[in-house]
Amino acid sequence: MLNNLAHPWRHRALIRILTWRDISGRYRGSLMGSAWSLLTPLLMLAVFTFVFGVVAPTRWPGAEEQGMGMFALRLLSGMVVHGLLSELLQRAPALVTAQPNYVTKVVFPLEVLGWVALLTGLFHSAMALLVLILLNGALGTGLSPTLLALPLVLVPYALLLLGIAWILAALGVYLRDLAQVIGPLVMASMFLGPVFYPREAMPAAIQPWLAWNPITVPVEQVRRVLFEAQWPQWDILAQYALVAIGVYLLGLWAFDRLKKGFADVL
Repeated sequence: MLNNLAHPWRHRALIRILTWRDISGRYRGSLMGSAWSLLTPLLMLAVFTFVFGVVAPTRWPGAEEQGMGMFALRLLSGMVVHGLLSELLQRAPALVTAQPNYVTKVVFPLEVLGWVALLTGLFHSAMALLVLILLNGALGTGLSPTLLALPLVLVPYALLLLGIAWILAALGVYLRDLAQVIGPLVMASMFLGPVFYPREAMPAAIQPWLAWNPITVPVEQVRRVLFEAQWPQWDILAQYALVAIGVYLLGLWAFDRLKKGFADVL
């Protein structure tokens, strides 16, 4: 187990190569290339502004005072945070089964696949966050020193997702139907989290349960840091980080135990 904790550093060159190949392969053959990583959040912002500002106006506290531009940025920030969960967890069940040669024909550190998927997702999330920061600087609170806390919010979130992804990747080898279940669960996490509305807009009886949604704390703290120019709520973030480390270690342990039977199944 302790040996596995060092594998990201030990295989850092391999992780870097595979991550870059994963990112560049996504845009290979497209006219705009990697520029889509910046254009996509801008297109999403335009869609949100039109849908929630014109077609189906959403009641968000203070939306009228802030203007539709800032309101759309708040929605986009929630979608960016949820987008990392969506990309990583929907890929997770097929991480190992999509690369059977890594299991049966060569000696390969399979834990690396989770890191590659995570870093690819983080790259696209970082591009979207860059757009958010620049637009907020022009339309909202400017460039606040609290932006320095963004990594402190996102690192625990990334570790928690990686732990879940390792569990799903290991189970996905034995349960091929798992991928069909993840999609609806990912969608439920978006609608049962503070993406399209703040937690305070939900019925009081439901609000405490939203804390079990892995995106709730990151979404709320990212908005606090980015749009309110306030530092994160350190006590809440510390509790979330402890849970995230626990899930990360559990996922790594489960993957290490279950990978011993991968070759028999694949």
